[in-house]
Amino acid sequence: MEGSDPRAMTHSWLFTGPPGSGRSTTALYFAAAIMCPVEPGLGCGNCESCVGIIKHGRHTDLVFIEPQELSISVDSVRNVVESAARRPTVAPWRVIIFDNADRLSNSAANALLKTVEEPTASTVMIMCAPSDDPQDFSQTLRSRCRHLYIPTPTVDDIVAQLVSEGFAEKDSRLAAVTSLRHIGRARKLVSTPEIQQRRAMSINLAEDIFCGSGGFAAVGRLVKNVEKMAKESHKEADAAEVDKLRVAFGAGGRGRGTAKAKDGMETAVKELEKKQKTRGTRRVRDQLDLVLVDLAGIYRDALMLKVGAQVELVHPDFAGLSGELAAKVTEDGLLACQDAIHTCRLRIEQNVSPAIAFDGLVGRLRLACGTG
Repeated sequence: MEGSDPRAMTHSWLFTGPPGSGRSTTALYFAAAIMCPVEPGLGCGNCESCVGIIKHGRHTDLVFIEPQELSISVDSVRNVVESAARRPTVAPWRVIIFDNADRLSNSAANALLKTVEEPTASTVMIMCAPSDDPQDFSQTLRSRCRHLYIPTPTVDDIVAQLVSEGFAEKDSRLAAVTSLRHIGRARKLVSTPEIQQRRAMSINLAEDIFCGSGGFAAVGRLVKNVEKMAKESHKEADAAEVDKLRVAFGAGGRGRGTAKAKDGMETAVKELEKKQKTRGTRRVRDQLDLVLVDLAGIYRDALMLKVGAQVELVHPDFAGLSGELAAKVTEDGLLACQDAIHTCRLRIEQNVSPAIAFDGLVGRLRLACGTG
């Protein structure tokens, strides 16, 4: 993997860091630098190659895998292995990036092992995993990669970036703090009213549980809101993907063989729709996890106020609510609220229906807060 020269190119990399630290962005900038035709190894940042890679993740010799399903399948990896074996067409390097590489299934990781261990001379593999510790990643792959840790950016760094994109400094600072310094989510928070509204709904659950059955009604609305947003956000893209597949099978054609082709098309469409459903499940889970992160933040703030800790609040714009919780709920109760949220996250990952998992969450929160 590495030659005797310590400055020689490493062909297999593992980029880790907390969610929002910018692992995939760093990987794209790295790819742009080594593929740049103007300033090879440094990257000019302005040529067609650099802009295509950095802004859109696209280049003839770049393969950027951004998994949408619950896991990265072995079939997907086999396609990557074939691509990795080919020489670059226009750039000095062919670069393959796996975003969220922690989703590699065991069989997929094994299928990728030989390529990572013995890549072609002109191929660079970069795997990005949301982890503070490379031990969390597949050990067989990790041992064959050079590890680079990407730290979370500071609040000021995120504010500066968002302000440079045209957002107000006050809004940018709130987004940076409440997103827990997750640059991608901070950008969505500051720019998307629907996500701002959902954040407020998530945090207000802490108040709704004191309203009897109102807590269950509120969580039901929230779960439906998340499921609707997850579905509608990709509705057009999913429909376009199905249409493209039908066209590839010659939809609307006439003549010999069309009946057989139609049968094959319908089978392929069903498989694609099944894959799209899996992607949708992943999106819903990811969005529900963000709901729980927001909710955990308000209980954390309440606990910090309860014990008199001099720390910055996660949700400074909801300081009134966290103060009320600190006055109403015991320290043990606030800790039990965090345990309840953790249990809900586990239930969702265990394929429990979101509606059932969140109803259970409301029940546990009511008990923790002494309301039921």
